[in-house]
Formats: sequence, structure tokens, C-alpha cells
Amino acid sequence: MIYRLANIEDIEGILALHRKYQIDTIKEEDKKDGFVTTAFTREELHKLITEENGLFIGVKDKNIVAYIMSASWAFWSKWDMFKFMIEDLQNCVYNGVQLTVDNSYQYGPICIDKSVRGSGVLEEIFAFAIKNMSYRFTYLVTFVNKQNFRSYEAHKRKLGLEVLKEFQFHGNDYYEFVCPTV
Repeated sequence: MIYRLANIEDIEGILALHRKYQIDTIKEEDKKDGFVTTAFTREELHKLITEENGLFIGVKDKNIVAYIMSASWAFWSKWDMFKFMIEDLQNCVYNGVQLTVDNSYQYGPICIDKSVRGSGVLEEIFAFAIKNMSYRFTYLVTFVNKQNFRSYEAHKRKLGLEVLKEFQFHGNDYYEFVCPTV
């Protein structure tokens, strides 16, 4: 497995993986194994790659089998969910430190193909992404839909993220996670 920053030529492969596990296009029987809630366009991925350097991929046998998106709050601010989270940062204190748009970033979504789940890909791509983002930010912030039990377990148990708080948005319940990048 090779982990690296995505480039423009990777966009179609990333979108193909994304469509397999995105809530609007995932097979019903696969939802229990985790899903991605946000949909993305080619243009958004292009910006994530060229302006944020925040799209990390795992490649096996020339196929993209994993990705993590990570970016500044400015990048995410066009989506309502992230606008809500940005406004709520004033209520987020972690180990005595006030979280802000300057010291934290939004991590996720993350997507891993079923063919490589359980093989350490999650931990490896996460370590690669957080190391790269640590040069710009001190804290990672993310959220998980409470219906996505697999994602909750992966982030809490396997990656060691801490639940900072719980919140509701548009009738859905979420966990908000945080962890230091160093």
C-alpha cells in the first residue's frame, strides 16, 4: 500500500470510491458498515488538492482504496454543517485550549474500500494525514453521525479520538471528536 497526497489525475478514482460509500448512492446492505454523508464535485476535490493540500489517498495495485479529506475551516465553510461547526467553535474547549479556525481543522470524511478494511489501512492513512496537517494546525476536529456506529468505533477505539461533545443538526444526532495533531 502506498500513501500519498492526491493529485489532479486521482480525482476520478477518488470519486469512484466515494460513490460506493456515500449515503445517497451506497447499497442499503452496506450502510451498516459505515458511510460518508457529504457529496463532493470534481471542482471541490480540485480545490482540496491544489489549495489545501488536504486529500490523502491509499493506493493498492494502482487502485485508490482509501482517502482522507482534511482542510481549513475556510474550505468547509460553504456547507451548512460546517458553518454550524465553525460558529460553535467558540463553545469548544479541549484540555483548557479554546479551539478556533486558526488552531484547528476539519478532518473527514474518510473512506476505505471493503476489500482492505481491517488490514491496518485506517491507522496508516490517518497517521499519514495527521502528520501532514500537523504543520499547519494543532488540533483535528471532526464529527460522526450517531447512526454510523462503525465510524464511531473506528475513531474512538482504533484512532483514539476523544468525544468533545454531542450535537444535533437538521434533525440528526452527532458526536464531535477532537485530538491533538502532535
